[in-house]
Amino acid sequence: MKTLKGRRRLIYICQASVIAALYTAITVLIGPLGNAVIQCRISEALCVLPFFTPAAIPGLTIGCLISNFATGCMWQDIVFGTLATFLGAVGGYLLRRVWWLIPLPTVLANTIIMPFVLTYAYHASEGIPFLLISIGIGEIISAYILGIMLFLALRPHARMIFRGIEKGLKEE
Repeated sequence: MKTLKGRRRLIYICQASVIAALYTAITVLIGPLGNAVIQCRISEALCVLPFFTPAAIPGLTIGCLISNFATGCMWQDIVFGTLATFLGAVGGYLLRRVWWLIPLPTVLANTIIMPFVLTYAYHASEGIPFLLISIGIGEIISAYILGIMLFLALRPHARMIFRGIEKGLKEE
């Protein structure tokens, strides 16, 4: 029994680590799009991964945290941007029974939180109503449209990519 628990923990940590690394790599490589006024952070498409594994929650959160450090964000963005990603990931996990709603918490969390971060941390002069709209548009593009496309691409291969622990143990 100890082996099963240890194996589950190892798979969980590995999945979370790979997701964090993917989020960070995508954000850093395509950084300018994610930090513009219309924030279209392509890595937000990964917000659909909680459907496949709960390890996506810490993976996305840690990936966002590292990305915000790596791209030189202000402390408010590091804290509250990471919080928005965490809330989106948890919400997506809770909505996994209705797959097409999974990106919604990410869109809402970032659309509500990030305008205040941009206004108070970066002194954005556009105003909160404009930022609500522009960030919402960016999140719909990255989290919803690209996220659903990623979901549809991954779903047929989910058993192979996110192999369950029970299946792995039966094969031994």
